[in-house]
Amino acid sequence: MTAEIKKSRGRPRVFDMDEALEKALKIFWARGYEGTSIAELTETLGVNKPSMYAAFGNKEELFYKALLRYASGPVAFVNDVLKEPTARKVAETFLFRAAEFLTDPQHPKGCMIVQGALSSGESAELVRNILIKFRKSYEDQLAERFTKAISDGDLSSKANPKCLAKYLATIHQGMSVQATSGATKDELLDVANIALKAWQV
Repeated sequence: MTAEIKKSRGRPRVFDMDEALEKALKIFWARGYEGTSIAELTETLGVNKPSMYAAFGNKEELFYKALLRYASGPVAFVNDVLKEPTARKVAETFLFRAAEFLTDPQHPKGCMIVQGALSSGESAELVRNILIKFRKSYEDQLAERFTKAISDGDLSSKANPKCLAKYLATIHQGMSVQATSGATKDELLDVANIALKAWQV
């Protein structure tokens, strides 16, 4: 997807919106919503403010588009996790893959959906609510998978799918914060292994 953006001086140049969105994603991922300034966005994307707004909308809209890109790209592995044959394997793969992903040096540390608006003021309330919905969506998917596991006889009928999903989500969110603070993959794998020892269902 490309568009021609006219600069105040000089000839029009081709503006690669796909590439620009990828750059915006990495900035928001690394700095969160409020930690990312309009000035930083326009400088990194190589456009002025009116051109950015024309291409993506305001800052909130750009963040949302970057978030959708993040969900369909970097964290799409969660969909594969849900296909694991047992509930225990789902939990194990989810935490192990998270430990690798959250500390991968090829992109910002931590999870954009967790970090995006943890510390924010009233101006970011809409973004904070969007991120809450995204996190709940992942919990709901895990809970649905564990409900199926009970039907399949893989989990005890006494198991609480929503509680199990929230347990994993809580561990994952803590691992994300630890990753942004410098925790290594091996350290997070140790945390995951300890968490899995409590899997008595």
